[in-house]
Amino acid sequence: MPVGLFRVCLLVITAIVNHPLFFPKDNGTVPENTEEIIQKMKEREESLRLEQLRLEQEIADQEATQKALEKAAVVVEESKEGKVRWDMWTALSMVIFLLIELWRQDFQEGNWQDIGGEEDDMAVLGKAFKGVALPDKAVLASFYEKRILGTTGDMARMREMVEGFADDLLEALRSVCNRDADMEVEDCMGVGSMYENWRVRKPFVCDLIVPFAPPEPYCFRCQTWCSGDSFPPDEQGYGTIKVCRADEDVTGCICDKTKLGEDMLCLLHSQVSSTRPSSEMEDLLCFKNTQYLDADQVMKWFQIAVTKAWNRISHKYEFDLSFSLLDSPGALKIKFKSGKSIAFNLTPVVQYENSDVYFISHFPRSSLAADVPSSTHWFLTFAVYERRFIQLVSKTLPANACHVSCLQILSFLHGKQCSLTGPSGLTNYHLKTVLLHLLQARPSQDWAPEKLEARLQDMLKFLEKCLHEKKLYHFFIGNGKVPAELGFPIIFQKAEPLNLFRPFVLRRDIYKKMVDTFHEMLRNMSALINEYTVHIPLAHTNGIRKE
Repeated sequence: MPVGLFRVCLLVITAIVNHPLFFPKDNGTVPENTEEIIQKMKEREESLRLEQLRLEQEIADQEATQKALEKAAVVVEESKEGKVRWDMWTALSMVIFLLIELWRQDFQEGNWQDIGGEEDDMAVLGKAFKGVALPDKAVLASFYEKRILGTTGDMARMREMVEGFADDLLEALRSVCNRDADMEVEDCMGVGSMYENWRVRKPFVCDLIVPFAPPEPYCFRCQTWCSGDSFPPDEQGYGTIKVCRADEDVTGCICDKTKLGEDMLCLLHSQVSSTRPSSEMEDLLCFKNTQYLDADQVMKWFQIAVTKAWNRISHKYEFDLSFSLLDSPGALKIKFKSGKSIAFNLTPVVQYENSDVYFISHFPRSSLAADVPSSTHWFLTFAVYERRFIQLVSKTLPANACHVSCLQILSFLHGKQCSLTGPSGLTNYHLKTVLLHLLQARPSQDWAPEKLEARLQDMLKFLEKCLHEKKLYHFFIGNGKVPAELGFPIIFQKAEPLNLFRPFVLRRDIYKKMVDTFHEMLRNMSALINEYTVHIPLAHTNGIRKE
């Protein structure tokens, strides 16, 4: 603006200075042609007016440009403020997302299953079962006393008899085996429902596992799905067992893991020591042309060894011993002359390092290992730790706690329902897993004997939720809250949780059968319980309810 005014003033001064009246010609006379001079002055005036208009237009344009720049600056400032606000909301959203993700991971690691729920909210189980309720405490107590306790009194005597005979049989097995070439068999251990005191269905069957080891100078190198190497999703829960010489360093050289080629030689291992005759590895029960232990070969060897051992000691006993099931190689049956029989399972296992986790060759009477990837893949069993956990928790519970009673009642009802509608994918192991989760989640006082009805409802609601979500996580794998007193291997605590219902996600027919069986069991629960319950006087029942 000041520049424009200066230019206008300069133009006016120049016009005045150059005016002919101020600077006449040399002769000092006034021009004679006045009209011509006036005309020139008008033209000059017109040119000055046009120049003034042009300058005013430039000044207006400059002012408009200045205003536009000021407006643009305001818009930029507002956009910066808006961007700051947007960045703030973006950052806040990211923080919320991270918090949700951290909560989800913590929920998955520590609280896989939503126990939740108060006792008052448990009268009805699920939206599909409105009106379906459990019998009251008096009916449940009478049912348990008559049907459960009345059939489990001779379990202790049966366990004692089976363990004594199994020890004698294994001692004879060691005597018939070649100590320099055959596997070394250790003492057997009892696992499962018979040794956790919750089996209710007859016939009673004792499950015994027998650890074995290779002869010197060989040893087992165990590898699990969570040991670092990649395993497909369908092989989670499995592992492989490699037979190696005790002085062989399988982790220090890569010649055993990669193909070096015909023109390359390992400087640490000679060709003689790195290759073994195929017959030698087959004698060590390995899969053909590999160093991996073959479960089928192990069971064949074990059957032959047990047969030889029985032939050596059969004269001492007044009964017969036979293999009872073709599809379960370790299933044995004792037949007395009176016609009675006792069944038990003797299954060879391999110890994982120095823990009580074992690789098991076959699961007797179970569909858990129905789809084993191959005979060199062994399923891991945590049965010893499960038994120890129940024993450890039982010490902190009230006298005559109801935790075992809940599992026994559910196992009985499920077995009865399967006898009516046929077997399903749901097993007693799934029921026990539900109990283990609840034992860890519930305080000790909640397992008092008078709370049997509430805890039974908890187990049913928990199982119903797991069936709906198709998720029931293994109790030990991925559980960072396992009591330190158990000495449980840390590698399995840090592993990803193992979903026991994963096989049913793709097999919809089995999943549907499992859900239908559970629903039918709920509908028939009262009828099944009342069928085995003695009559309870109405006054006695009302008195219990008032308490």
